[in-house]
Amino acid sequence: MTAYRSLAGWRGEGSFGAWLTRIAVRIALRQAGRRKTVAWRDPFGHERSETVNPIDAAMDQASMDATARMDPSSLAVRAERATDVRAAVASLPEPYREVVTLRFFGEMTLEEISRETDRPLNTVKTHLYRGLTRLRDTMGEEVGR
Repeated sequence: MTAYRSLAGWRGEGSFGAWLTRIAVRIALRQAGRRKTVAWRDPFGHERSETVNPIDAAMDQASMDATARMDPSSLAVRAERATDVRAAVASLPEPYREVVTLRFFGEMTLEEISRETDRPLNTVKTHLYRGLTRLRDTMGEEVGR
């Protein structure tokens, strides 16, 4: 969407692919700088803190340390959890699914989502809250913490 909206600003001095790639890199770097640190407890009693968003943390709870990440059963649980989270997000009604997807998978701020979807900021906040509430009902309390 950003590239499409900026298309009028492309001067044609370089290749179109390079221009498009630069937009993607800028967006990725901006989003990487906005990631929040989330501390969570795992079932084995270890605590770790790393830069992830809450959806990633929910999908990553099966991998506790280097040994657990390499354990086939942990990898299977992690893959199953990721599939469950994505299926739960996909089953949300449209306005909630779009906002939750843009916020956590697209790593956009609420203001960016508001601009991209042409919705008022408070509407985006409401849709995110209601979407996460429905996810918690579907998945359990660990999603969105």
